[in-house]
Amino acid sequence: MTGQAARPPFRLEEATIDAMHAAIRAGEITCVEIVQHYIDRVRAFNGPSSALVTPDGAPVPPTAGAVRGGAPIGFPTATVKAADVLPDLDRYTGPPIEFGRMEPTASDPSVQQQYGMIVGIPDAGQVNALSTINIRGERSVTFRGDFDRHPDDGPLPEGAPPGAEIFRRWPDALEQAAALDATYGREPDLDALPLYGVVFSFKDSFDVKDMRSTGGGDAAYDVDVPARDHVLVDQLRKKGAIIFAKAVCTEYNGRAGNPGGRHVPDKVLPSTLGYQRSTWGGNPSNPYDTRRSASLGSSSGSALSVSTNLVMASLGEETRASCRGPSNHNAVALILPHKAMLGFDGGAIGADIYCDRSGIHARSIVDCARILDALKDPEQGYYDPRDVYTTVPRPSVLATPYASHTVGRGMIGELKGLRLGVIRESMLVPPGSMTERPIVTAATREIKEILAGRLGATLVESKDPLWTPDPDIEQMGVDFRTALARLVPVFMPDLLFRLGRDGRPVFQDFADAVVPTEFVPGKKFGNGTMTPIDYCVAMAEGRIAPPTNLDIGTIQQQELAMAFRFHISQYLMRRAADWTAHGVTERLADWPALNARSKFWGDDQRAAFKNWEEVGDPRNPLGGRQGVDERIMLRELLRRVDMMVMLENKLDALVRLHTPWPPGLIGHPHQYDIAHNLAPESLMGPNAGLTEVLIPAGYVTTAYDPVFALAPDGSRFVSAPSHTPTTIPEPGLPFSLVFRAEPGKEDVILRIASSYEAASRRRVPPPAFGPIERRARPV
Repeated sequence: MTGQAARPPFRLEEATIDAMHAAIRAGEITCVEIVQHYIDRVRAFNGPSSALVTPDGAPVPPTAGAVRGGAPIGFPTATVKAADVLPDLDRYTGPPIEFGRMEPTASDPSVQQQYGMIVGIPDAGQVNALSTINIRGERSVTFRGDFDRHPDDGPLPEGAPPGAEIFRRWPDALEQAAALDATYGREPDLDALPLYGVVFSFKDSFDVKDMRSTGGGDAAYDVDVPARDHVLVDQLRKKGAIIFAKAVCTEYNGRAGNPGGRHVPDKVLPSTLGYQRSTWGGNPSNPYDTRRSASLGSSSGSALSVSTNLVMASLGEETRASCRGPSNHNAVALILPHKAMLGFDGGAIGADIYCDRSGIHARSIVDCARILDALKDPEQGYYDPRDVYTTVPRPSVLATPYASHTVGRGMIGELKGLRLGVIRESMLVPPGSMTERPIVTAATREIKEILAGRLGATLVESKDPLWTPDPDIEQMGVDFRTALARLVPVFMPDLLFRLGRDGRPVFQDFADAVVPTEFVPGKKFGNGTMTPIDYCVAMAEGRIAPPTNLDIGTIQQQELAMAFRFHISQYLMRRAADWTAHGVTERLADWPALNARSKFWGDDQRAAFKNWEEVGDPRNPLGGRQGVDERIMLRELLRRVDMMVMLENKLDALVRLHTPWPPGLIGHPHQYDIAHNLAPESLMGPNAGLTEVLIPAGYVTTAYDPVFALAPDGSRFVSAPSHTPTTIPEPGLPFSLVFRAEPGKEDVILRIASSYEAASRRRVPPPAFGPIERRARPV
């Protein structure tokens, strides 16, 4: 071409929505070729990546799993000897350990899955991101094989399950793509179909009518597909998206905890770190180091499938950090709208209806925003009558397209005049710990050099006893501790009376100061001379110092609400009723049936689910605390804490590090024997229900991983710090920055996030899962 450089051939890997649409218009690719290329990548890269941990390390016989992408998946036969993972195992005296094993699933006894203890495989070459592919004959267990025969291929075989005639009329992903090609060719109507040809995966929590949908659980439904789509899936179909796959997720959105009761596990797992695990779909691994967890969050397969270019975009769900964790550890962008701008609970399996919310994973923030715009119904907006939480104030939803605010180009000084609050509580390094140092050091430099140095934003940092102030950065006047001291007495004074797991006061300074007060019948709280209410007045007015640990990390933990017992009952009832309307009986319609027809990869969850079945009271009183009340009170408190900090310091938005911890080694110990690897400040987003935007911010090539140690009495394995570094091959392990503001100010954080993304360009595709050659077109 005279005077112009030749345009490089189009590659689907790492392509944006705009680039793909341009390639379709140019005749470089068709929708069928797009879907086929993703199927080819699934065959190349999507499969088990964890090994069983067994008593002797002996190999297990070869077994076949479910069909994915046209062939049954195979499982590793090599196992890892337990003594190589657990030190001093010969001196262990605790309950029996649940070692790894292969067993038939409840849903399909002809296929097997890994149960019990597992660890990640180095350089596995696979990541196990997707559990079900929308290919005719394999997209459902109920309607597998010829029971999913295309209507043009003749009548169904004898013995076809009820509902098969309905199900087989839904086109699979290739057929969806072929219909788009036949109707639009190279001239799609992108105004009506803004997601034309965009291939999606979905966290298995979302109901999808043409794929198995069980929340990741191994539950033997009479019909393992729902009778209708989740409202968001329905919107995507209407906007031209291709419904391609279900993503592996921690079953039931993080296993929902144990409400307590008479059922206890027969065996124990020393650690479940890195088990974002489905009894049906298996466990995913991190594409930058397959020994490690894909995430600290249950939407791991969603972000992982986007990162490894198995799909273009994915919908996830978050209860605690289930969208942000996967985005952070897989180097993809995320928009997590405020609770509940996007519906979730109408047609989805959730864990905690007070926090559950939908999120959008893509490789760029502009693609996330385009998808958010496309999810808006032209008449209902974002309101979903089946989800009571979507009754949000209309001003909290932008009147302008969200994508119109992703205008950042990363130019020097582009954010000049904006004031950005840096939440240092997300970047603390406890004394003696090395784990947090690599990521905190890199994130500190990134914020200062890119957001302030290149883009020109004015940084204002919060204060914390563990943080050394930066002399070049303005300090907050009213910070989070000050805001809590002023607001807790008004919005949640109950916090000050909180007891820890050991039965002792969490805020000991308060307990030492106040007069003995009736707490629960027969017990007193406090041992000082000041009445609790006078203490609150003095603290709010700055006359006395607040408790030394009254900070946004300490206040986040809550009692377990009974919402899971309610939500699953409601979901099963609705799902069965939807099929009844079509003349099909679904007998898995309540908790007893769910437990009778399910298996679990860990016996701890079997016991927990039996206890959930026996819960009969929606309340959860414990030491004067209520799980539901706490969630509602804490949301109100946290939102006002954010607003006070922003108003007092004249801030436009806030930025923080998602977590200072790298993804942990699968099956190895949690961070220093705590119950999870969530940095305390990472909980503020879901507990407050605020919009958050994540952008990849860099990589670290050094990690300090906790190690197992046997407790002195031999009864359990605990986590111990290690000061021995592990070197990770380039590019290393990813981390992300998180931007947030109050509902209705998403235009501000999208502007900031898109500018930062363009200036930093930190997204690096995982090298082990690079491009594969597209199939040649037939001549």
